[in-house]
Amino acid sequence: MAINNHERVGKAMEFLKDGLGPFVEREFKNVFKDRSSSAIARYVEEDRNLARRPLSDWDAAGLLKLMWEAWNDVFRRILGQAERSLVSELRDLRNKWAHQESFSSDDAYRALDSAGRLLTAVSAQQAEKIEKMKMELLRLRFDEQVRAEQRKSAGTAIESAAAVNLKPWREVVTPHKDVASGRYQQAEFAADLWQVHLGEGTDEYKKPIEFFRRTYLTESLKRLLVGAVQRISGHGGDPVVQLQTNFGGGKTHSMLALYHLSRAQPRANWPALIQCSKKPTLKGCLRLSA
Repeated sequence: MAINNHERVGKAMEFLKDGLGPFVEREFKNVFKDRSSSAIARYVEEDRNLARRPLSDWDAAGLLKLMWEAWNDVFRRILGQAERSLVSELRDLRNKWAHQESFSSDDAYRALDSAGRLLTAVSAQQAEKIEKMKMELLRLRFDEQVRAEQRKSAGTAIESAAAVNLKPWREVVTPHKDVASGRYQQAEFAADLWQVHLGEGTDEYKKPIEFFRRTYLTESLKRLLVGAVQRISGHGGDPVVQLQTNFGGGKTHSMLALYHLSRAQPRANWPALIQCSKKPTLKGCLRLSA
């Protein structure tokens, strides 16, 4: 059964607990002899929950904390500064894991590697289990990279095949005269609903016939018009429509379509327009004035 990176780090903490427990207990006994239990309790006396429990019941967080607090008195004589840095790092990783923070594949590998290094330093057999987890994670990452490259190659091949069969756009569409001649003004391509209401602006925006002649009715725009017709005529339709698009997605253009449609149609024509609006095109249906 596949596991995620958070679960991998959790398993590493379990192996860390199993491997560090006997080592910590042995080293305390080597230093404090029969007083090892009382010495352990003294280092964690602010945490009564830990102090009352036998060392075998401690989790990785408690063991790492004990190693950090008793480093100079117990562990410095057999472990070096590199291992002390690993203890500090693993304490932070364990806290992130306990707070349900997410781990990327790189973060998870780092946690596994640090846990494995500390377990190897204390000659714990659990280091071998950590190593297997590291290899499995590397294999998964490699498989993901291969699949990503394959998808990329397949996409490139499809694009190349499509490019061979596609005609240049100049052979498919004919630009409008003002575009072809270079006489157009970019400002004219920005629709302004208030300007249209005042009867100002270019004909393709302010004149209904010209507006719908140059407007391609997408499925979304047709649904919007049908809903508006239904609502105004009392045959259903949503009372509120929220237009959510990125910049340039057609919000103002959609409102202009509703504006011209509602102003140009006498109320008596709304019922008939409902059926008309459901057709692929509104051409021949709209009674618009020039």
